[in-house]
Amino acid sequence: MATVTITGVAGFLGSHLADKFLAEGYHVVGIDSLIGGYESNVPEGVEFYNLDLVHDFAELPWIMEDSELVIHAACTAYEGLSVFSPSLVVANTTQATVNVLSASAQIGVKKFVYLSSMARYGDHGEKLFTEDMETRPQDPYGIAKVASENLVKNICDTQGIKWVILVPHNIIGPRQKFDDPFRNVASIMTNRMLRGEQPIIYGDGTQQRCFSFVQDVVNPLFVATQSQDALGQVINVGPDEEPVTINELAKTLAEIIGFHLDPIYMKGRPQEVKVALCASNKARKILGYQTGTNLREGLEELVDYIKGNGPREFDYHLPIEIVNEQTPDTWKKKLI
Repeated sequence: MATVTITGVAGFLGSHLADKFLAEGYHVVGIDSLIGGYESNVPEGVEFYNLDLVHDFAELPWIMEDSELVIHAACTAYEGLSVFSPSLVVANTTQATVNVLSASAQIGVKKFVYLSSMARYGDHGEKLFTEDMETRPQDPYGIAKVASENLVKNICDTQGIKWVILVPHNIIGPRQKFDDPFRNVASIMTNRMLRGEQPIIYGDGTQQRCFSFVQDVVNPLFVATQSQDALGQVINVGPDEEPVTINELAKTLAEIIGFHLDPIYMKGRPQEVKVALCASNKARKILGYQTGTNLREGLEELVDYIKGNGPREFDYHLPIEIVNEQTPDTWKKKLI
């Protein structure tokens, strides 16, 4: 039985990837610090280790020792928060990545799959992000993801490890952390509405995004771990259909929930990209990517999941390192 190590296995995407690999007959070793996930997300059958990838480096080689494939999904994926907690976010992005890479090289891993972020692209105006664009990250999180990509290429090429870099974007669906005030806009809005509270929107709400249903992302990610054509490639994974503004997102969620919408608008966040939409042609060609769940269906699944678990108070579980006039009041004053 082949063994795969998945970091971030208690997180939203990592747990669904673990399900997929278990179904495909793999032995799954899962690592997670539980900073951004729920232990209840970890599927039965995973050999799970609660481990801090930044500080517990010495533990990694023996935990991962039987793995030929490593999928590094763990990350403090807090783009907005990274402007005000850069030490936390960068360490748990870049240092965590280099630690997993070093351990992978020690034990002779054959393939390393890194899950990056569309924060790598930064601001390109109205253009769809394509993989050949210059990376222009605008915040510490995006900068850390690009640095991590460069580490993947450098260390894997030097040590003879095959690599793939995948760029999922704005994933929604069951198991997404919804009591986190620092990320996951659709989940935050849903949790607030189900608590009878109006959604909070930063800026004027005309920021544009596309949202991916989790299963539409998991299947092509699995293909990427098996495909020779994906090796040495950077590939966006997510839809380029149904771009939506944050205002429109709130309206759709309110319609699904049956909520009278009157959003609360707050000052825009520093370094937020206005239009962040990725092209999907490369994923369609190499990974057979296709959208099986449209935006409204995906949001309905998300709403049902949060309803089923019961809306919760938001947990301000991470430190804000830089508190000044630019720091959102929603975080300083715990308004979400």
